[in-house]
This record gives sequence, C-alpha cells and structure tokens, in this order.
Amino acid sequence: MKIPGISRLRGVVRRVENRLAPSGLILLYHRVTELGSDPWSLCVSPQHFAEHLEVLQKLGVTVPLQQMNHTLQSGKRLERQVVVTFDDGYADNLHNAKPLLERYGIPATIFLTTGYMVQEEEFWWDELDRILLQPGCLPSVLSLSVSGRNYKWELSKDGDYSEQDYQYNRRLNWKKKNISSIRHSIYYSLYKLLYSLPKHERAHLIDQIRIWAGASTQVRPTHCTLTQSQMLELAQGELIEIGAHTITHPFLATLPSQAQQEEITSSKTLLEEILERRITSFAYPHGNFGSETKTIVQEAGFSCACSTTTGNVRKNSDRYALPRVVVEDWDGDEFARRLSVYGFVGAGSQIS
Repeated sequence: MKIPGISRLRGVVRRVENRLAPSGLILLYHRVTELGSDPWSLCVSPQHFAEHLEVLQKLGVTVPLQQMNHTLQSGKRLERQVVVTFDDGYADNLHNAKPLLERYGIPATIFLTTGYMVQEEEFWWDELDRILLQPGCLPSVLSLSVSGRNYKWELSKDGDYSEQDYQYNRRLNWKKKNISSIRHSIYYSLYKLLYSLPKHERAHLIDQIRIWAGASTQVRPTHCTLTQSQMLELAQGELIEIGAHTITHPFLATLPSQAQQEEITSSKTLLEEILERRITSFAYPHGNFGSETKTIVQEAGFSCACSTTTGNVRKNSDRYALPRVVVEDWDGDEFARRLSVYGFVGAGSQIS
C-alpha cells in the first residue's frame, strides 16, 4: 500500500542529505598577473594567488580534476575535494601560475583555446580593451552596422582619454552598476553586440573598429596567449593537466551542430597530436552550452566537462556540466572566507 506523499518526502530527504554530505569544489581562474585595466575581473595577482595556494595547502584537500571525476564515476561521495582550473590559455599561466603551483604542490587543469596557439593575436575582448580602454585620442563618433542594424556612439569628453583619466577609471569592471566612463560603457555595449556573432563577422567588425581608431594589430606582451612550445613546457611534470576549450572560444549553443562538433573535436585532436596523450577534460567557453553540446562533448571522448554555473560538486552532479566557483583578486583571508561559504569549515583561519 502506498502512503500518499511518502515518495515526495523521501525525495526531499535525499536532497537534504545530498546538500549536507561532504562535497567538492572546482575553482575557476583565468589569469595570474597584474594589469592596469581588467574589465572582466580575470586577473589574480601573483601575491594573492600564492595566498590562495597557501590556504589550500593547509586544508590539504586539493586533487586533480580527473580524480574528482573518477570519484563521481564510481558513485562515491566527494570527501572535501577542491580542484584548481584555469580557462583560456594566457601565457601567464606558464610564467606566473605554474611556478607557484609547483611551490605549493597543487595540481591544476588548464583549458586551452587552441586557435590562439597557432596565430599571434589577442583574444577579441582584449583587442577591444586595447582600442577603447587605454589612454589616447579617438574620433568623437563610432558608427557600426551590426546584423543589419545601425549603431552610433558618441565619445564626447572621453574622445581625448588622458593617463589621468585612465588611472581614475582603470578599476571599473563589469560588476560596477554605474559606469561613469563613456569608453567603458561603449566597451560593454560592443561586447554585448559582438559576443554571439560568428567569428568571421566579429573579426570583420573589430577590423572596422581598429581602422576607426587608427590602432595597430600588435599583440601586447601582457596579453599573449600560450604558443605550442609554451604549452608543451606548461604540461611538463605531474601537476598540470591540459584540457580543451574549443578552437575560437565561441558561445557553443549558438552554433549549428556541425560547427559545435568542429570546435570541440578539433581542439581535442590538435592537443592530442601535440602532447601525444589523451585529452579527457573540457570546459565550455563562457559557460555556454545546451543538451546537444553536452552530447557532442561526450561522444568526442571527453570524460567530464566544466561549466561556469556556481556551486558545489556533489555525488549526483552531472559530469558534463560540473559547477565551478569563479575566483577573483581576493587576499588570502577573503579567499578562505569564500571557501567556508561552500562548506570548507575551518578555511577562514588558515592565514596567519
């Protein structure tokens, strides 16, 4: 005899037990460096990164991503596991992050955008930063036609952008609700218009913006991505796992199936050819994916994939949509406090 509501009650109990059970955490970094302009809060200073690693070392809970994945595959609960990951493939992952990871003995998975390893150019959002957010003079009006619609932005007083203006505004980022800088407002407006476009259309528009600004195509040393030889150096040793992050860093769910498959499988194939080893971890650029994307990733031979959805990794987490927590440029105490929010009790008193 079935008691009304008992199945629902059991389901509630299981969910509560799952939330209270020991869980894992995947940390998402992008860059370990200090920049004058960081509109997306991607950078963690080397000093703060070292403090983060000191906290993790004292907690003694860091594991490789694939170890966490194997725990999930086995159906076992995660016992306070923390994984360090990096997205995109900036060169400072080799120059600044790896030496610190080695010093503290912390493993990490670094997801690389392979198209930027084979051609010398900045990520397109960095190009916009170089054109719009650095000191200098720009024409007073920018006009563009995007997807059949005409847009016009007036730079007004920010056409002539002095070093003093730059220093005053350089800490503005996407979290600020009231952007006082006209240049930053234009930057974020352009990003919203360009991010979902096919790569060739976006590249054409950025060419137009570059010509309008009279800007060069020279890659800044501070914004270099890893070359193939640097990637090989990064992968040396036992601590660093290389994962795939597509070819061009698109919003995958906006692409046709064939284009998604090309982005996903070709990035895997290139990395495997260079490294001569299997690539089993994937991360969705911008955290963007759909059910079809997950299927393609699984069929390509990846054993897990990371999203940008915030939260703990639990026993029943989808291995092809693993949540992560974005890390910002916090000092060690703030980093420890953030860990404690996700259930890593005792993390708040690690830095003396």
